[in-house]
Amino acid sequence: MSETDPMNIDERRKYLQRMWERYHYASKADKTMLLDEMEAVTGMHRKSIIRLMKGRRGRKKRERERGKAYGSEVEDALRVIARSLDYPCAERLQPNLVFMAQQLCAHGELKVTSVTLEALGRISVSTVKRMLGRIGHKAEKLAFHQPRRPRGNSLRHAYPMSRIAWDIAEAGHLEVDLVHHCGASVRGEYIYTLQWVDVASGWCEIFPIFGRGFLVMQDAFAYLLQRLPFPVNEFHPDNGDEFFNKFLLRYFQEKLPDVYLSRSRPYQKNDNRYVEENNHSLIRSYIGHQRLDTLPQLATLRVLHQKLWLYHNLFQPVMKLKSKEYVEPHQYRRKFDTAQTPFDRLVQMKCLDEVTQTKLENLRQSIDPLALRDEIEQLIMELSVLPCAEPGAKINVYDTLIMKEEATALQ
Repeated sequence: MSETDPMNIDERRKYLQRMWERYHYASKADKTMLLDEMEAVTGMHRKSIIRLMKGRRGRKKRERERGKAYGSEVEDALRVIARSLDYPCAERLQPNLVFMAQQLCAHGELKVTSVTLEALGRISVSTVKRMLGRIGHKAEKLAFHQPRRPRGNSLRHAYPMSRIAWDIAEAGHLEVDLVHHCGASVRGEYIYTLQWVDVASGWCEIFPIFGRGFLVMQDAFAYLLQRLPFPVNEFHPDNGDEFFNKFLLRYFQEKLPDVYLSRSRPYQKNDNRYVEENNHSLIRSYIGHQRLDTLPQLATLRVLHQKLWLYHNLFQPVMKLKSKEYVEPHQYRRKFDTAQTPFDRLVQMKCLDEVTQTKLENLRQSIDPLALRDEIEQLIMELSVLPCAEPGAKINVYDTLIMKEEATALQ
């Protein structure tokens, strides 16, 4: 914009609006000087400025609307041209009206006279916008007819987002998560570790599965429920589809109708802080981040997880947060209780029946902790040297089900 460019009508009106108060309260001599100034700035006739200063400063409404400059022939032609180009905006459409009219006429899609063609050449962008508004082009635009983006999993919306309280005193409130053993690539099927952590006691259930389909998830849940020494009150997974699908939810409703199902908030890992911490301390610290995707690896990992389950729950002392005090902005002073094993915490909470408690006590007395540690080390070494699957190799998921193996062993 150059300094020599004349004011447009809106700029002149805004300037005169600012000058009106000065002019209204000025003396006769000062009004003459102000009129000279306004005439020089706006380039308007002096009489026009005086009329505006004495009367209304807004633009006078048109008493009679002008007649249409373009007839129905122009609008009909515009409708066909706009449709042929899938209704672009007026700024893109207006410069190409004549060219497209001639192109469509050459193919017999449109008939226009020389008068209509001349009108299409001088029509303004604003007029094209108004015509497109009357045409209602948005409903017909092909670019708006693409398939709808699939919405998020609506099944999970029926279950509340929450976080299990850190000071809950009742056992059976379990945070649930999956650990991926995919290595550097998530391509293809591979092994996962399903983990449950009881918030009150720290008791942990871990089990490796191949894939995360309904069959293996149902198989793992059934196995862990059979092994868990206390009843479940709540499952608290993240928002993954492996947990919130119609098959597994139906399984929960049929087999565990009294269990409360909640979920963490999306992208808030701290809502599952205990199981997330155990993902590192109990699984990644021993197994690492290597890819596991074969049946021999799955079999070795199941033996290793069985040993880790004993090692963690019966021998590893854990500390629980006892209280926390706010001392400074964004800082807390935390106090922890005396370290105890998860099994001892369950005994202290009196949530085990007599038979189960006696069985676990006898099991612990029969295990040599140092020998158990050596067995875990040996299994980790065996797992690390097992090769991964060859490209294109396939595994029958039914061969990985643990409950099927146990049923076969009993026959």
